[in-house]
Amino acid sequence: MSGASLSPGFPSPVGDAQAAFRALLEATARPGSRATLAFAAPPAPLAAAMAALALTLLDADTPVWLDEEARSGPAPGWLRFHCGCRIVSRPEDAAFALAAGKIEASVLARLPAGTDEYPDRGATAVLSVAAFGRGRRLRLAGPGIDGTATLAVAGLPAGFAAMRAANHRLFPRGVDHLLVAGGEVVALPRSTAVAEEEG
Repeated sequence: MSGASLSPGFPSPVGDAQAAFRALLEATARPGSRATLAFAAPPAPLAAAMAALALTLLDADTPVWLDEEARSGPAPGWLRFHCGCRIVSRPEDAAFALAAGKIEASVLARLPAGTDEYPDRGATAVLSVAAFGRGRRLRLAGPGIDGTATLAVAGLPAGFAAMRAANHRLFPRGVDHLLVAGGEVVALPRSTAVAEEEG
């Protein structure tokens, strides 16, 4: 696929990436809060925030795994062209995962969690969800949260809370999760405890 047939990246690559990175840092410092990542023309089926995160965080040294929906559209060629990243076929080989469609929590659990010597080698998973503010209610606790916080998310993978509980027990190892809906992102670092609220 030629670069001419691809949708553009950031209009102002340096400034836009810096703005997106600052927004992500703010979201990560306050897990469960929503930040906006503006991006006008994401390639199908990536959400605007997912495309902005890719342009900000991925480069030639980043092995990226895509779920089936993301692999079936123009996203792989767009990511290679704009980010220079390498697309890998197994979650186990990825530093980043982009899931644009429905995905099983068991697949996410296969992402690298780092090692005791190098916990920073744990992967980051970016997951599309249907919406924030409605749907399943999660109780969050940990650094950056005063006591506990509640996050309502529609469209989470089945078994997400249980997978996150197992992930949290690995800390400081583990996988960081970024949830995106449209142009919004919510960060759930591995240090954040996640439990599903009943009722």
